[in-house]
Amino acid sequence: MIGLLGKKLGHTRVYDAVGNAIAVTVVLAGPNRVLQIKSKDGKDGYNAVQLGFDDQKQSRVTKAELGHIAKQKGVPVKHIREFRDYSLGVKSGDIVGPDIFAVGDFVDAIGTTKGRGFEGVVARWSFRGGDATHGCKGWKRRSGAIGQRLFPGTVRRGLKMPGHMGSQRRTTQNLEIIQVRKDENLLLIKGSIPGSEGDYVVIREAKKYPISQARKDREQSAKDAKAKADAAKGKKDAAKKK
Repeated sequence: MIGLLGKKLGHTRVYDAVGNAIAVTVVLAGPNRVLQIKSKDGKDGYNAVQLGFDDQKQSRVTKAELGHIAKQKGVPVKHIREFRDYSLGVKSGDIVGPDIFAVGDFVDAIGTTKGRGFEGVVARWSFRGGDATHGCKGWKRRSGAIGQRLFPGTVRRGLKMPGHMGSQRRTTQNLEIIQVRKDENLLLIKGSIPGSEGDYVVIREAKKYPISQARKDREQSAKDAKAKADAAKGKKDAAKKK
């Protein structure tokens, strides 16, 4: 498993070799600093790599964090996260960038959804609501009865009702990487990613479609296409000789 910390910058579109427009999310995915290496044989009891992203002023970091970073000979950062069973061979102090991914790889994006505040059932759960006709005063955005009549006469646990909406951790799976811009530390990822522009996100290898499998499939597809092209060329040459 490999991954990076990043910042969602916004959305745009790019064009592939054929001219098709692809909607992408732009993520600033580096530089990530390796702050600590944890091992199963050590006192931590598990294998993990601690990454830091987005440099911070020393005066704005707590003394506990400063002590931890100084112990690892790193620099203050705004965002820190651990990745279990990191497959890259890195050591404390290394810099990790978006080039750990390649075009065509699939990733999972983890972020916090936009906060919507207090919402009614129509917006929060897509309820139909009441009729917006003459005589139906104040029922356009209500859910209706919730007590189940006389029996059992109680509100069911977990019933969908108005309340706080958004600001929840969400994961979008199997997003394809369209471009990797190493010099700018940018990843262009097909599709949408949870969160607002400027929010921190985690980009990790797709759990359902590992990078190793995706790259094998791309190699096999390239071989099949080459074999098909060679076969077509052979038939064409044979037809010319006749």
